[in-house]
Amino acid sequence: MSYSTLQFERQAEIATITMNRPEKRNAISTQMVEDLLAALDEAERAPVRVVILTGSGKAFCSGMDLEGLRAIAQQSHEENLEDSRRMGGMFYRLYTFPKPVITAVNGAAIAGGCGIATLADFTLAVPEAKFGYTEVKIGFVPALVSVFLRRQIGEKSARDLLLSGRLIDAAEAHRLGLVMEVVPSEKLAARTREVAGILLAASPTSVARAKRLLLGYDNAALRAELESAIQANADIRSTVDFREGLAAFLEKRQPNWTGS
Repeated sequence: MSYSTLQFERQAEIATITMNRPEKRNAISTQMVEDLLAALDEAERAPVRVVILTGSGKAFCSGMDLEGLRAIAQQSHEENLEDSRRMGGMFYRLYTFPKPVITAVNGAAIAGGCGIATLADFTLAVPEAKFGYTEVKIGFVPALVSVFLRRQIGEKSARDLLLSGRLIDAAEAHRLGLVMEVVPSEKLAARTREVAGILLAASPTSVARAKRLLLGYDNAALRAELESAIQANADIRSTVDFREGLAAFLEKRQPNWTGS
């Protein structure tokens, strides 16, 4: 298949998906979500056992692109709900993908991009990488990622990141458990291949069944929580603070919050 926002490469039993909008810092667009879902489908059908996900240029993924943000301001509640469900479905697909996924975080991973970076089975990052769920700073709710983040780093640390919207470096992300290993930039690709090699040396049946077992422990609760998060993600977009935060972000000024 051909993709407009990413590159898909298969080498032996490894598939590499590279988000490829470097001029936009690999920002998430509707087309990128569709491309990522299609690429994951292709990787599942292909005779590969490991998927590597990374970004081109200096950023991993900077979150939603400006065109998408501008469009949100004009959407109906039904359109916002559909948009939220599409993004939530992409996160769920990545988190529950049946084959091991490694993210090689080559730069900033912000908001939705932070979700993509950390939902994989293994997350490697360069020291310069920044992570953060910055939604509250522009009137959003980090609803979708909250479902997964609580499971990854615990309630208290999740509240810290989600309520403050602060950025953290790779070292702190590693300490919290979001990142498995911090790797010098020039060694990131090689180390990612080494981790893939460790997975390839294991029994494919055992790896597949172990992952299925881990994902099955609370899948029903996960899906129910994600549905609530999808609703919350859509509902926040009708608030005054959301519209003010979005306008302030696009106009590069400080927001004037009203709490409504």
